[in-house]
Amino acid sequence: MFLTFLLRRLMYVIPMLIVTTLIVFSLILIIPGDPALALLGDNATEDKLALLRSQLGLDQPVLIQYWNWLTNAVQGDLGRSLFTGEIVSEAVSSRLGVTFQLVLASIIFSFVFGMIFAIASVIKPNSWVDYMARFIGTLGTAIPNFWLAMLLIVFFSVNLGWLPATGFISISESPVGFFQSVILPAICLGAFGAAQITRQLRSSLLEVLESDYIRTAYSKGLLIGPIIWKHGLRNSLLPVITTTGLLFGNMLGATVVIETVFAIPGMGQLAVNSILQRDFPMLQGVVLVMVVLVLVINFVTDVLYSVLDPRIEYK
Repeated sequence: MFLTFLLRRLMYVIPMLIVTTLIVFSLILIIPGDPALALLGDNATEDKLALLRSQLGLDQPVLIQYWNWLTNAVQGDLGRSLFTGEIVSEAVSSRLGVTFQLVLASIIFSFVFGMIFAIASVIKPNSWVDYMARFIGTLGTAIPNFWLAMLLIVFFSVNLGWLPATGFISISESPVGFFQSVILPAICLGAFGAAQITRQLRSSLLEVLESDYIRTAYSKGLLIGPIIWKHGLRNSLLPVITTTGLLFGNMLGATVVIETVFAIPGMGQLAVNSILQRDFPMLQGVVLVMVVLVLVINFVTDVLYSVLDPRIEYK
């Protein structure tokens, strides 16, 4: 039965992948500007422009362009950069590790602080701790991440000089350097996630604590701390798993802004540079990889939720 459930979920993913490729390829039609004109300059003659468009395949019908691009993409060939000549798949894979480390650090930040605020709020309801947790949950949702990034840079980098304002060091090169370079962008990306997890987990915990088996645990003399840790979190974390899966997609998209602000050489910054240079093959490759990652994470989250909660039928 579980295998049937997996196959059905995969059947949902495949049409979404097809639609995704259509949308990603349409970027070349949506974004203004002529790639040939961007490469040759405004002084290029019509003959040179026509020759370059023919070499790039831009003079073919849109459906044929899409089919050629799709068949190559399935084989892992996303083309070459129009400006540097770099293979798109190699450029994306070299930036993917940087973005993945940043997003993973942000999710850990969101999960840890979201759990701390939610549990503290539930242990002492209607206290200043509870009100502070609610305030932080609202504040984290309302503050734009780019504005928070500028505030953190001014305070911690410019005024105090504690943390670097730009750059990135991989964890494989230096764990200490990685922590110093990732803490500010991780806070900016994870603030919204921490707020969402705080609100979601708090509501879920309050609902679970009203259950009969929790009242039985109270009657046996157990304290609220052990009750939450041993009984409450086990059932309350299930909705948080779905929230975390959705946060991955939000954070992956937000790296376009955060990586640009902090000058982090990840896929977000690569996407921005591709837009500015009208480098369509590179932009298509970056967006395609990002969307596929989001679909894969959502699929894993869906399956994991069903595995952890046996009450859910495999439909």
